[in-house]
Amino acid sequence: MQFIHLLLVLLPLLSSSFSPFLVPSSHRISTSLSIRRGGKPRGPLRTIEVKPPMNSEIKTPTVRVTAPSTSPDSKAKDEVLGVMNTSEALALARERSVDLILINDGEIPVCKLVEYSKWRYMKEKKAKEVKKNSKSTEVKEVKMSYKIDVGDLNVRRKNALKFLKQGNRVKLSVQFKGREQSHIDLGYKLLEEFSESEGIKEWGVMDGKPKREGRQVSVMMSVRAERVKKERELEKAEERRLKKLEKMKREEEGGEEEPEEEPKAQEEAKSIDVAELREDDEDDEEDDEMEIGAEDKVVQDLFG
Repeated sequence: MQFIHLLLVLLPLLSSSFSPFLVPSSHRISTSLSIRRGGKPRGPLRTIEVKPPMNSEIKTPTVRVTAPSTSPDSKAKDEVLGVMNTSEALALARERSVDLILINDGEIPVCKLVEYSKWRYMKEKKAKEVKKNSKSTEVKEVKMSYKIDVGDLNVRRKNALKFLKQGNRVKLSVQFKGREQSHIDLGYKLLEEFSESEGIKEWGVMDGKPKREGRQVSVMMSVRAERVKKERELEKAEERRLKKLEKMKREEEGGEEEPEEEPKAQEEAKSIDVAELREDDEDDEEDDEMEIGAEDKVVQDLFG
C-alpha cells in the first residue's frame, strides 16, 4: 500500500518532467508539418504590378498634358500640349482612344496621352537598357595546366578574348598538382605567352605580374581603355553611316513620287492619236458619201 501511495504521489511529478516525451505521436506529426509548411514558399515569387493613376483616378483639377512625338525619330521628345483642365484632357484621351496616365505628381501634375500597354512596354524597355549600360564588371576565370595542349589552349584563348570584349576582367590561373609544383616556373612562362598572344594583347593588359597563390600561379587582366574607346568610335561611325543610308533612301523614295508628268503626257498623246483617228474616219466617211452621191447623179442622168 505504501508503494502504491508513493507511486501516486510521484506520478504527477514524473509526467510533468517528461511531458515532451509523453506527447502523442499525432501531435508531433502535426507540429512537424506546421514547421515544414512555415518554411520558404514554393515556386517563383509573384510580383504585384503597381499601376500609376490614370483616367478617372486623376483627381487634380488641372494637368500638364504631353503626347508621344509623331516624328519618325525614335529619340524625339514628347510633344507638349500645355496645361488644361482634367476634363478636357480626359475628353482628348477618349477622342484619341488612348489613356491619360499620371507621369509626375507635382504642383501641376504631368500626364501623358498614350495607351497603357504601350507605355508599360516602353518603360520596361528603357529599364532594361539602363540595366544593361550600368552592368557592373564581372571577373571571369580561365583555368589551365602547364601541360595543356595546343587545342585546349586555343579554346582558353578564345574564351578569354570573349570575356574581354564583353568588358569583363579575366583571371588567368595555371594549376599544379603534387610534384608538378616543381615546374612552377613553367606557369609564369605560360601566362606571359598567353597575355602576349594574338587577340589577347590587343584587348587586354595584365594588372601587374603573375603571382603564386598556393598551388597555382595567376594574374588579372583588364580591358585596354584605348581599345574600348576605339570600339565606341566605330559603333558611332556605323550608326552615322546607317542614318545616312536611311536618309538617302527616304530622299530616293520621295524623288520617285514626283515624276508623274510622263504618264499624263502618254495619256494626252494617246487621246490625240484617238482624236486624229476619229477625224480620219470621219473624212473617209465623207469621201464615201460624196462618191455615192456622185454615182447616184450619174445614174439619174443616164436613166432619168
